[in-house]
Amino acid sequence: MKTYRFKLGWSLLALTALFSCNNRHRVWVGNYSEQKIFNLPYGSHKKQVMDIFLPAKYAPDSPTVMIVHGGAWKYGRKEHMIMIQKYLHHHKIPTVNIDYRHASGKRRITYREQLEDIALAQKKFNSIAPKAKLKPDNYIILGESAGAHLALLYGYRNPEKTKKIISLSGPTDFFTSQYTSTMHSWYSAPTVGTMVGTKFSRKNISDRFKEASPVSQVSNVPTLLFQGDSDFLVNRRQAISLDSVLEEKGVPHQLIYMKNTGHTPRFFSKYKRDSIILPAILDWIKK
Repeated sequence: MKTYRFKLGWSLLALTALFSCNNRHRVWVGNYSEQKIFNLPYGSHKKQVMDIFLPAKYAPDSPTVMIVHGGAWKYGRKEHMIMIQKYLHHHKIPTVNIDYRHASGKRRITYREQLEDIALAQKKFNSIAPKAKLKPDNYIILGESAGAHLALLYGYRNPEKTKKIISLSGPTDFFTSQYTSTMHSWYSAPTVGTMVGTKFSRKNISDRFKEASPVSQVSNVPTLLFQGDSDFLVNRRQAISLDSVLEEKGVPHQLIYMKNTGHTPRFFSKYKRDSIILPAILDWIKK
């Protein structure tokens, strides 16, 4: 298979003069022009920064994997996903690992603003992509936990920009009985309400919670789901519900359902991470 060896050169490096020192933006260049670009701003907010890892060689028309961290929409940072980014970089896959604005009722930041951040990050990378022999708007979106929810929602709403989606322990449903009938909904409702931007009420659920639910937004984007059967933060029914909708609509998909497994198992089980999760992610990207 033909591969590209690229060199961004001074045209990209010169951009560093435009960035604030507070963001600690830096560029590392390795052998054969391999590059890692840290804290590249894609907006004016301090959280609107991203890390770009560009291997020395990759296949023509290679998609770029955009990585979205978790943290209950209100916390977290891109460094929590660095292990996955390094793994994909080792396998010659271009990646963009983003921070985004945290949800806040006081600051009126909801999932909608977070989806805007994904769009802004893609717009920024699109301006760089041709220099690296990469296609603009050619993304696989990978998210974990709350980041998986954002990845699913953004991908289904923007199928023209999204080749595939990968969801690691992602919530998918905030309005049907598959959510409201679980104990999980009782302790997660306040956080979900902050993310949606309105108070959760079982007696009169706002349509906003349906709009924020990937199960109601599915489009024809191939989707890989990971779910643990003992996940107390994201109930196992969440992935199963989305899997059923994908099956009904004929969307290519795969559910990897792990027994005796809790939330974000890659952090807590080296065996599952190395023998199940990472190989399945790589296979889904390459197929």
